[in-house]
Amino acid sequence: MPAAVCQGLASSFSPSLGRFVPSIRGDQIHAIDARHHMAAGAAAEQPDLLAFQRCVADHFLDLADVDADGLLSLSWLRKLLHSFLVCHEAFRPLLLDRWSVIARPPLDRLVADFTDRAVKALDICNAARDGVDQLRRLGTHLEIVISALAPAVASPSRLGLREGQLRRARKALAELAVMLDDRDAGSVPSHRNRSLGRSGSAGSSSSSSPSGSRRLSHFRSLSSSVSRSWSLVRQLQAIGSNMAAPRGHEVEATAGLAVPIYTISAVLLFAMRSLVAAIPCHDRSIQAHLSIPRTFPWAAPIISIHERIVEESKKKERRNSTGLLKEIQQIERCTHQLTELTQANQFPMSEEKQEELRQRVEELAQVCVVLKEGLGPLECQVREVFLRIMCSRIEGLDRLSQTTQ
Repeated sequence: MPAAVCQGLASSFSPSLGRFVPSIRGDQIHAIDARHHMAAGAAAEQPDLLAFQRCVADHFLDLADVDADGLLSLSWLRKLLHSFLVCHEAFRPLLLDRWSVIARPPLDRLVADFTDRAVKALDICNAARDGVDQLRRLGTHLEIVISALAPAVASPSRLGLREGQLRRARKALAELAVMLDDRDAGSVPSHRNRSLGRSGSAGSSSSSSPSGSRRLSHFRSLSSSVSRSWSLVRQLQAIGSNMAAPRGHEVEATAGLAVPIYTISAVLLFAMRSLVAAIPCHDRSIQAHLSIPRTFPWAAPIISIHERIVEESKKKERRNSTGLLKEIQQIERCTHQLTELTQANQFPMSEEKQEELRQRVEELAQVCVVLKEGLGPLECQVREVFLRIMCSRIEGLDRLSQTTQ
């Protein structure tokens, strides 16, 4: 059915969609809707399935409509997680309203596969939370550097810092450089062993029944009992494995539900990959291959964003970065420039060098503000993704037990 429902959509989207989104938002979205309603088959008669496809397409069109400076910024990452949460919430009733059908083959297998992918994403959420913690520690070191170089900002008319102030600044910059070069900071087992599901909010969001409590404990253990050989790269590969777009006979046999199940699986995989690429994570890797048929209305923006992320990871200055987050790039660049400025044995510093130093310190101060304001909400969103997946699974198990009684 994807070919029947979405035939011709690939030609409507450009691979460089992120730069041309405003020009396609109007007429082509209406054209997509028209093709959906004209399609034959059971799904064409179910407006909620069509509305879900449009919801996913709209959100990822918005995400793709960003310039190179905004891509992979902290605000963009938060927008991505918000889009995932909205799409997941739109997907959930599609299953719950048809649970009597889903409990039977072949839908039971498709739902089980998606559930398995979603459970694997819980550990990635834990790894991402550890990455947020590392960014917080990075922010603390930034404050030390800014404090050490504060006289350069407070008194720009002076011809240089005193030697004692420069020594303090050099020491703070050296410590920051070590932290930026710590490739294993996200792999500390004690960090990964703290599950997002252990917070009090997890219990309040779960089912109040005894069976729901037992299942909640089970899902906690899935993320907290990770062995030392656990690999984030392999986890991402496991989520994407055997994720094939449904064929016509599968769509017909599932009353059209195979399409939204595949859609939310693709959205989950893309969100987890982007999260891992952006922030410091254990054995982080940028996987270049993302196999999604362009016949889906949401495929072009997702592929466009993914290709731009891969290109960003290939840049010489980003290959050894702890993360592709825009703010990390700013910190690394400013730290390198400040190190060069403070290592120069010139007392006093020239006015030109003093002005350059002041600009770099002010840029670091701005990054510090962004981290302070953005890391808390980002962590809350990662926790919400964790809890939403977990509680949705619990809800599904409860429905399944009611159906089989």
